[in-house]
Amino acid sequence: MKKLVLLLLLVCTCATLSWAQNSKRITVTGTVIDGDDKSPVGQATVQLLSLPDSTMVVGNVTNNNGVFSINARPGKYVLKISFVGYLTQEKPLQLAAGKPSVNIGTVTLPTDAIMLGEAVVVAEAPQVTISEDTIGYNASAYRTPEGAMLEELVKKLPGAEVDDDGNIKINGKDVKKIMVDGKEFFGGDVKTGLKNLPVDMVEKLKTYDKKSDLARITGIDDGEEETVLDLTVKKGMNQGWFGNVDLAAGTENRYAGRAMINRFYDKTQFSIIGSANNVNDQGFSGGGPRWRRNNGLNATKMLGANFATETEKLELGGSMRYNYRDADVVTVGSSQRFLQSGDSYSNSNKANRNKVTDFNADFRMEWRPDSMTNIIFRPNVSYDKTRGTSATESGTFNEDPYQYVVTPNDYLNFNNIGTDDPLRDIRINATNEHNLSKSNSLSANATLQLNRKLNDKGRNITFRGSFGYGDNDNDQYTQSETRYYQIKNYLGGDSIDYRNQYITMPTQNYNYTAQFTYSEPIARATFLQFSYRFQYKNSKSDKSTYDLGYPWNINDGLPEDYETAYVDSLSKDAEYKYFNHDISLGLRLIREKYQLSAGMSLQPQNTKLSYKKGDYMTDTTRTVFNFAPNLDFRYRFSKVSQLRVTYRGRSSQPSMENLLPIVDNSNPLNVRVGNPGLKPSFAHTMRLFYNTYNAEKQRGIMTHVNFTATQNSISNSTIYDENTGGTTSTPQNINGNWNAFGMFGFNSALKNKKFTINSFSRVNYQNQVAFLYNKETLHDDKNTTTGLTLAENLNGAYRNDWFEFSLNGSIEYTAERSKLRPEKNQDPYTFSYGASTNITLPWQMTLSTNITNQSRRGYDDASLNNNELIWNAQIAQSLLKGAATVSFEMYDILKQQSNISRSLTADARSVTEYNSINSYCMVHFIYRLNIFGSKAARDKMMNSRRGFGGPGFGPGPGRHGRRPF
Repeated sequence: MKKLVLLLLLVCTCATLSWAQNSKRITVTGTVIDGDDKSPVGQATVQLLSLPDSTMVVGNVTNNNGVFSINARPGKYVLKISFVGYLTQEKPLQLAAGKPSVNIGTVTLPTDAIMLGEAVVVAEAPQVTISEDTIGYNASAYRTPEGAMLEELVKKLPGAEVDDDGNIKINGKDVKKIMVDGKEFFGGDVKTGLKNLPVDMVEKLKTYDKKSDLARITGIDDGEEETVLDLTVKKGMNQGWFGNVDLAAGTENRYAGRAMINRFYDKTQFSIIGSANNVNDQGFSGGGPRWRRNNGLNATKMLGANFATETEKLELGGSMRYNYRDADVVTVGSSQRFLQSGDSYSNSNKANRNKVTDFNADFRMEWRPDSMTNIIFRPNVSYDKTRGTSATESGTFNEDPYQYVVTPNDYLNFNNIGTDDPLRDIRINATNEHNLSKSNSLSANATLQLNRKLNDKGRNITFRGSFGYGDNDNDQYTQSETRYYQIKNYLGGDSIDYRNQYITMPTQNYNYTAQFTYSEPIARATFLQFSYRFQYKNSKSDKSTYDLGYPWNINDGLPEDYETAYVDSLSKDAEYKYFNHDISLGLRLIREKYQLSAGMSLQPQNTKLSYKKGDYMTDTTRTVFNFAPNLDFRYRFSKVSQLRVTYRGRSSQPSMENLLPIVDNSNPLNVRVGNPGLKPSFAHTMRLFYNTYNAEKQRGIMTHVNFTATQNSISNSTIYDENTGGTTSTPQNINGNWNAFGMFGFNSALKNKKFTINSFSRVNYQNQVAFLYNKETLHDDKNTTTGLTLAENLNGAYRNDWFEFSLNGSIEYTAERSKLRPEKNQDPYTFSYGASTNITLPWQMTLSTNITNQSRRGYDDASLNNNELIWNAQIAQSLLKGAATVSFEMYDILKQQSNISRSLTADARSVTEYNSINSYCMVHFIYRLNIFGSKAARDKMMNSRRGFGGPGFGPGPGRHGRRPF
């Protein structure tokens, strides 16, 4: 009997072990690439079919890097990989229980020549695709005019915003770098990429959060993650030379020219670019509204070279850039400073001319001498030269000057202020000032990182060192006259203050950092991470002020004996020495469905300041202890659906100079006083991201929520002098500043994929706290200003091979509330609506136009409640079999675009109008150079620009129009 029981137990045990082995899932990974240019194929379908009946067991799609991962039980299968436009590949696969993971390596998909050559259009390219935390955009799904640069394409992407300075936000996140095929383009500089990369070369775009070199190699979160925009070059273009030349001239003395030549070969890139224009770098926006404000007249010149190459063990990249900018900016402004009882009003006219020349060079090397070692080296150097002049007329009033005259800015120049001055009774002060500035700066930085894996389980050690040096010389000349109308001189007239000064301020600084990190696996896919960083900074500045007396003129140059006019009380010498230790400990878990990183950083700091200003001399030391917790949680519902939650706390210290009990009265209308009692501020930032995508319906959903709150934030306590119109500001800690932002994006193709709709909704709530000076109590009152903004952008489009038509509309409503000054509450809102079209005519001519009406309502200032109907148009003719294009472009045809900006804070509001030229016409000539590796590649690129396949209305032989997806 005992033997029978033992036999049964043995059989059960063997069966259990056999079942456990067969039920254990095995991970299969691999990479799918294009058979022609070896680029990764994203969104390819990967299926595992069981034998012998070929039923599908499991399936997935590749990510944007062509990588896939699927899980299955042990057994015999067929791996099937397919994608529209390629020949399907099948591979027999046997999974054994003793091998938990199998990497099949690289699978090459050959191009389906029959499908590409004869099919009309298999499917419309989806506008947006999503894979994990990467959002992809198909360039062919967005029509842009002939000769358009990357900026015009980015403006059309759902959830993308390009501001007046050329900065990009996508889904509420700032884009920090632009990359081409995964490689940094001109050091990742966003503006250089926007202005110089032609849309013709782009097949896809994708945006994702790129980890720093340290985090990417070690897995240790250092908080330096940045959002990048990565471009995929069209197939065939990475096998030869391509480029273009664009020359343009227009009315209003407008001109533009740019040239670009590229040599792409496999994993090597080389580019030379050059440009010059005086149109504020404004390209034709084609099918979308053109809301960028032209703040001033800007002429720019640029010349640069970029290279990147990669082998199995070595990656190299670098760039050099020369930039010149001549900015002629004239502004007319008015502002209102909120006081507890009554307000202060200021008006100003400013004319600035700044000429900036800069040179930048950067280099990047990543070397992998073996599978366990990684070395990264990044040096860069830059030189800047700035020359600027400005003329300012300003005045301060104790009542609103618009209640007395229609144009109070006409009464700011002393030559226009006479005995019959209509503003005499409300004037407090008036200043006429001229400034001239010169600066030269040189900076150099280098970072070296060495990483060594100690085993294949995740144990690794890293050393990272950096060094930086900066040298800046700044000279400033000031000729100023201020008249005080509430203070009389000894003769009974208005008091006058002349300030004629020469200020020189050379500054030198250097810093170095040494960091050590260690990662230790403590369990399956679980790591304990340690980091120690030491940082030292040294900065020396020497400010010398010379009083040049009256009646010195700014055009006279420096007097020979100017050094005898040294003003000790307005000069200062300062040297900072900063020592920082950063000790971090973190835990990282990686699971099939989720990842978690959590940690804490402890930062003891020591700062020494040697300071001399007039008779005041001090050597002071400050020791503080900061801490910064962090959390990063990612949950993957599927390959195309992900949730991410992050939290980061960060402490920041007030500047040492703000902590000194000294008075800085170098500008008598803006006196600053230090505060030794300032505390460090601490910012809490929490972010939530969610995205999902349905490939069959081409439907994507994206959500982004951000919350920021700051404890002990630093605000200025301001005492307003009614007699002079000047202020005395002292930094103070204040609590109550927080901001919440939410975004919801939705895009979808309709049933036949020719109609698309996308929606981008935003909500933002700001709670701003500041001090308002109470003239009756002579103390500050705490004021809270809140702003609720609700915004919606909706766009619908129809497109086929030769025609695109879209309707767009947006509305933005803001509720502004002030606790202490409720009479300042207002509910402004803006709304716009319009239409755009891009038509490719059968004789190789294209027509692009857009018309949009933008309206403002709800402002207390009636001049801001207006309408702007903006109409732009372009007609282009293709020549030389598509190698050349001539276009005629018209901007702001109805001459209704204004250049007014508005700002609101807890203690003031302001309105500023800029000079600009918005309405003009231009003629462009564009020539494209395309020398690719084969005739088939050249034909493909030439035809990809045509909506029609030649004579008639369908693709001709060998022409597939839009690349099928």
